[in-house]
Amino acid sequence: MDMTTVGDTGLLDTLQHEVALFARRAEQTRLGGVGQVRNSMDRAAYLLLNRLDKEGPMGVKALAASMGIDSSTVTRQVAPLVDTGLVKRTSHPEDGRAVVLQLSPRGQARLEEVRSSRRQLMAELTHDWQPEEREAFCDLLTRFNSALSSRMAAQGVPGPEADPAS
Repeated sequence: MDMTTVGDTGLLDTLQHEVALFARRAEQTRLGGVGQVRNSMDRAAYLLLNRLDKEGPMGVKALAASMGIDSSTVTRQVAPLVDTGLVKRTSHPEDGRAVVLQLSPRGQARLEEVRSSRRQLMAELTHDWQPEEREAFCDLLTRFNSALSSRMAAQGVPGPEADPAS
């Protein structure tokens, strides 16, 4: 389907421009939330910590599969999280030779600090929105991310997250 002939090209131009601005601003601020700069967190670190929090301890391969990225990428991204004590490497309970990654208590506290700061930022940015507007925006953004993720998967391109709602 040729999307340039569907609907209002002016609206599609505005949409692509606003998405580009959003991506740039989100990367510049890392959606760090409010308060001190320390409340910002690298996107990859946030997604990894969030996944370990939601799904519990797991091996590198399982974590990579869960996130839709390569195992070597997970290994590279987890190393600094282990070095800073946010993630612990432990032996697998059933196979002592296998390594399991899990969120450390320090990692849990740091993740909650960042989540809280980001929630506060979202509240500030949408303070004059009606609850229905927040919900509609969230629904549409989730739908947009799902469509983008599906398109990437159909093209064989691994995305930063297997589950865009995470």
